[in-house]
Amino acid sequence: MIIGICGGSGSGKTTLLKRLAAFYGELHPTVFSMDNYYLPIEQQLLDENGQVNFDLPTALDRDRLVKDLRDLKEGKSIEVKEYHFNAPPNKNVLITLDPSPIIIVEGLFLFEYAEVYELLDFSIFMDVDPEIQLDRRLYRDQETRGYSRAAIMYQWKYHVMPCYQKYLFPYMHLADFIFENDQQADLEFERLIQMLAPKLLCLKE
Repeated sequence: MIIGICGGSGSGKTTLLKRLAAFYGELHPTVFSMDNYYLPIEQQLLDENGQVNFDLPTALDRDRLVKDLRDLKEGKSIEVKEYHFNAPPNKNVLITLDPSPIIIVEGLFLFEYAEVYELLDFSIFMDVDPEIQLDRRLYRDQETRGYSRAAIMYQWKYHVMPCYQKYLFPYMHLADFIFENDQQADLEFERLIQMLAPKLLCLKE
């Protein structure tokens, strides 16, 4: 079973992925991050001010991403370089992903890439107040990525939010579950698990 998680920057995709992977630990879920398919920076498109825009569907190696996900679904192992933001290409570690009864996919373009959406058995859209998302991104990018506040605000205004409005939000209605990731996140997680239970029953037996 392939479960997909989509949501804007700072919406909590990775946190939910980890919670699901831990909850279904006995099935050893395979975690598939679309971030691992970012093209080299020299192949990224620039905006009108000459700044790299990582928030476009063209930022990822779409063909390889789709092929690898199909291979996993068919029971084949794959190898992919684990992406670390701002790390030199030679520092990204090659990892092996083995197939399992549950594959959890997370990324921005889960719905925009029709070939990926068609492979999903269940889809989740992370819905969060934009101010909360921005606060999380400001903290993350300043603390772990060394960005200035000005650079983060520029990306938010000209890259992140336009991406969300064009490539994510229009697909929210297609999701099987809209996860309201606010103060009630624990209740939402319980509701999600209840919805997934009958679909995963055959895998646990």
